[in-house]
Amino acid sequence: MSVSYNELLDATIQHLETLKSRGARSVAVSAETLRTLSQPPPKVARPIDVSSTRTAIPPLPAGEGRGEGESRVPTGSKIQPANLPLGIQTETRTPKSATEKAAAFAALRERVMVCVKCANLASSRKNVVFGVGNIDAQLMFVGEAPGADEDAQGEPFVGRAGELLTKIIQAMGLQRSDVYIANILKCRPDTPGQSSGNRKPTPEEMAVCVPYLHEQIDLIQPRVLVALGATAIEGLLGKTLGIMKLRGNWKTYRGTPLMPTFHPAYLLRNQAMTEKRKVWEDMLSVMEKLEMPVSEKQKNYFTRGS
Repeated sequence: MSVSYNELLDATIQHLETLKSRGARSVAVSAETLRTLSQPPPKVARPIDVSSTRTAIPPLPAGEGRGEGESRVPTGSKIQPANLPLGIQTETRTPKSATEKAAAFAALRERVMVCVKCANLASSRKNVVFGVGNIDAQLMFVGEAPGADEDAQGEPFVGRAGELLTKIIQAMGLQRSDVYIANILKCRPDTPGQSSGNRKPTPEEMAVCVPYLHEQIDLIQPRVLVALGATAIEGLLGKTLGIMKLRGNWKTYRGTPLMPTFHPAYLLRNQAMTEKRKVWEDMLSVMEKLEMPVSEKQKNYFTRGS
C-alpha cells in the first residue's frame, strides 16, 4: 500500500474524529462515493499482510444537512468490510494471540513516539508519554495530559497527583503494574512564556491525539475504564457538563463501562474527607463492576471514625 494512501487514510480519520469531537453524529455520503467504496480494492504488485494494514476507525461522525443524491450513515452503522477499500475496517482487529497483541502494541507505540501532528507540542516536549502498565489489564485509567514531571520522565502520573493515584490503586488491592494508565494527550500542552504550570488541551489537540488512545483501548480491551477529571471526560465522551455532575455515574465508551471521577490533582487542592470519600465510592463501584472482593475496612475508608 502506498505512502500517499496511508497519509490520506490518516487525514480522513483525523477529520472524522474532529467532527465527532464537535458533536457530529452522522456524515453525509454521496451515492457516487458509496459506489466507489463498493468497488474491489486496486490490485497491488505484491501481496499485502492485511493483519498489519487494518486501521482502527471510530463510528462515523456527522455532517450537517444532506444534499440531493446523498445517503445519511448514522453513527454506529457498519459498512461491510468487503465494501471498503483494503486496509479500512470499522473496528480494530482483535489480535489472535498474546504475541500478536504485543507486536501490535509495540507498533502503535513506535508510531506515537515519533508523532509530530501537533507541531507546537512536538517542538516543546521533552518526551512523548505513551502510557504504562499491563496491556492485558481489566482496569484502565485515563487522564488528560502529561504535566512537567510526566514530560520529564516519559511516564503518566508520576508527580504528586500520580503518587495519589498509586495510593488509590493500592487501596483497591491492586498495583500500578496490574492496570493500564494513559492520557488523552501524549504530549504535554505547551505553555509559551511560562516557566511552570499547565494548561488544558484544546479540543483540536484532543481530536488529533485521541485516535491513539482509541487504539490502546481497543488492543487492551479493559472491562472498565476510569476517566480522571473533566478534560478526560470531554476527550472521551465529548461531554462538557462538568465533572461535578458526571462523577459517580456510569457511562459507556465504545461499548466499555466508564466511571467518571475527580482527578487526583483535585484531591490535592481539596483534601476534605467528603471529597476523598466521593472518589473512593466511585472506586468501590468499579471494584463491584469488576467483581473484586471488598473488605469491611475498604468499605469504610474515608468515613467518620475510619
